[in-house]
Amino acid sequence: MQYELIIFDWDGTLMDSVPRIVSCMQAAALEAEWGALTAAEVEDIIGLGLPEAIAKLCPGILPAQAERLRERYAHHFVQADATPMAFFNGVEAHISRLRGHEQQRLAVATGKSRRGLDRIFAETGSGAWFHASRTADETRSKPHPQMLSELLAELAVPVERAVMVGDTEYDLEMARALGMDRVGVSYGVHTPERLAMSEPKWIAHSVDELFDRL
Repeated sequence: MQYELIIFDWDGTLMDSVPRIVSCMQAAALEAEWGALTAAEVEDIIGLGLPEAIAKLCPGILPAQAERLRERYAHHFVQADATPMAFFNGVEAHISRLRGHEQQRLAVATGKSRRGLDRIFAETGSGAWFHASRTADETRSKPHPQMLSELLAELAVPVERAVMVGDTEYDLEMARALGMDRVGVSYGVHTPERLAMSEPKWIAHSVDELFDRL
């Protein structure tokens, strides 16, 4: 067992949810009268907490307009948008295999809210896969490393026995801030070249490659 604790990002790493995030944010920006956003602009902020994502995506936005955008995004993501979401092919089988190792610990560190992550856990039955999780609204948003520090403390795992897996520089940079090993995945939103700047142990180009090497 290479790592006692594997910490996964969610969107773009385990779940193929990027198209839905993009379409919901684009619709919300129009309804909040901010204007049109490109898919590339939205993809760039995936992984951040929602307030931080809106601040970066919409520089200079006023608080009331930001709250309107946040509210409309939440509405579309939960109720109005029909863009399908599913785990990337192979994720469920690979996680089950990891869970078969008694000493293996699994966790989630995500830019989602606690309410949003718990809703996905309930809808997919995946909550039982993980020994712990942290969301951006209950600690600091990525790339600040606080959520990783809290997970290490909760599960009593030293940093050298843990690895962070994610598809964005925000995931990898918060791990680098702690001196934690990190693995990038190129099938999410950030390019391999961008991920490489955070000096990951390796970059996986498919789900099978990721889990086989883990």
